[in-house]
Amino acid sequence: MSKRAAAALAAGAMVLTLTACGSGGGGGGGSADKGSGHKLVLGFSQVGAESGWRTANTKSVQEAAKKAGIELKFSDAQQKQENQIKAIRSFIQQKVDVIAFSPVVESGWDTVLKEAKDAHIPVVLTDRAVDSKDESLYASFLGSDFVAEGKAAGDWLVKEYAAGSGDVNIVQLEGTTGSAPANDRKSGFADAVKGQSRFKVVASQTGDFTRAKGKEVMQAFLKSQPKIDVLYAHNDDMALGAIQAIEEAGKKPGTDIKIVSVDGVKDAFTAMSQGKINYDVECNPLLGDQLMDLVKKVKAGEQVPRRIKTEEGTFTPEQATAALPNRQY
Repeated sequence: MSKRAAAALAAGAMVLTLTACGSGGGGGGGSADKGSGHKLVLGFSQVGAESGWRTANTKSVQEAAKKAGIELKFSDAQQKQENQIKAIRSFIQQKVDVIAFSPVVESGWDTVLKEAKDAHIPVVLTDRAVDSKDESLYASFLGSDFVAEGKAAGDWLVKEYAAGSGDVNIVQLEGTTGSAPANDRKSGFADAVKGQSRFKVVASQTGDFTRAKGKEVMQAFLKSQPKIDVLYAHNDDMALGAIQAIEEAGKKPGTDIKIVSVDGVKDAFTAMSQGKINYDVECNPLLGDQLMDLVKKVKAGEQVPRRIKTEEGTFTPEQATAALPNRQY
């Protein structure tokens, strides 16, 4: 072998060595360094698949990641915080670039989020918030204003009964105990009706955001409460389950018992078009595109807002009927 050829081979070997040493990623701690040729890797922990809303949310995230060219490592927590903590620790061990998750409950995240911070992996909260006092543990929170949703439901109720007199007995189907939407939708609703002594919440219990539990709890309400004027449900799946219980009890949902709910899923719009739900406050699950844009900016070290709200509306039965043919979820 000539000296010139040997020198060329040695130089090539050095280049390969440097490339291998530099491919471990930068400040994000993951494998998708911009110069490595690898995809940006996102670890995403979902609450579960407890509702039509959640299924639509998952689909939106998965489709948006594919469109954005982001490698998605997906985990379903099955509504258990311990599963979600385990998934986040797994993402840290895998050295993903960014972690995003929708917290099952608000409390108890500081330890695992500190582990992500120590590993230099930024965290984005989606859909639900955490109650940590250390805001440096996450980069941003993308999601709805649950307090405003609850207040919108209460405001409609006050307006609906403005011309009447006498007590209005309300039963409330709460979301998963300790979760941000359950806490906030309850407090927002309470704020809207406080000072109105006519409105009395005579029973309130969790339905875990599921249709089956919503039906079960509503059956119990119907047996224990002699007079129910209004059902306020923290999500549509519980409302739809409650409708089954109301009908099986020989009552007419939307007439005998007025129903106000939150989410705006297609099945609820169908029920509204049939007069079974009187008012629905939208909570948009299609966060995928916004999330992927946010993840890219966070990975690149760009400054992002601490709080990003989604745009949503409210629907009467007439509006829901008109929107139903084009409803995506």
